Amino acid sequence: MTQPSRLPQISRAQMTPDQTAMLDAIQAGPRKNLNGPFVAWIHSPQLGELAQRLGAFCRYDTGLSLRLSELAILATAVAWQSQAEWHIHLPIAVAAGLSADVAEQIRRGQTPSFTQHDEQVVWNFASELYRDKRVAQATYAQAVELFGLPVVVNLVGLLGYYALVAMTLNTFGMRAEGQGEGDLPFAEPAP
Repeated sequence: MTQPSRLPQISRAQMTPDQTAMLDAIQAGPRKNLNGPFVAWIHSPQLGELAQRLGAFCRYDTGLSLRLSELAILATAVAWQSQAEWHIHLPIAVAAGLSADVAEQIRRGQTPSFTQHDEQVVWNFASELYRDKRVAQATYAQAVELFGLPVVVNLVGLLGYYALVAMTLNTFGMRAEGQGEGDLPFAEPAP
C-alpha cells in the first residue's frame, strides 16, 4: 500500500504490542500483505484486528463464489468511487470470471449487460442497497431463492465491510501498490 499523506509513517519498532499483533495476524492470514485499509487501521489496532477478521470472512467464506463476491466489491468501489478498492479488486474479479466489458460498464456508471443471472441478482441487490438504502422485495426474494438466506445475510455483511474499506481508503487518500495518480479509475473530486 502506498503511504498516504494523511497518515504518519510508522515503523515496526515504533508499534505497540497490539499494533504488531494486528500486523502479524494480517501477514499470516490469507491476504499476506497490507494492500488495503490496514495501514490506516494499524493506528487503531483494536478496530483493525476486528475489521481484518471480519474482512477475511467477508472475502473468503460468505458462500458466494469469488466471481460474485468480487462483483459485489466492485459495486462498492464504484458506489464510493474508491480508487484503491477498484484497482485491487478489478483483476481478481476478471480472473474469477467476471467479464472485463461488464466491469468497464460498471466503472463508467453504465447499466451492465450481464449474461449470467446470478451476477444480475448480485448487481441489483448491491445497486439498490447503495442507491435506495433499501432492497426491493422482488430483488430480495430473488436473492434468497438463488443463494439462500444465510448467504444473503453474508452479502449484506460483505457490502457493509467493503463500504468501511472504501471509506477508510478515501478518507486517508490511500492508493494500492503500483497505483499512480495517472492510474485512477475515477475522477477525483475538486479539493
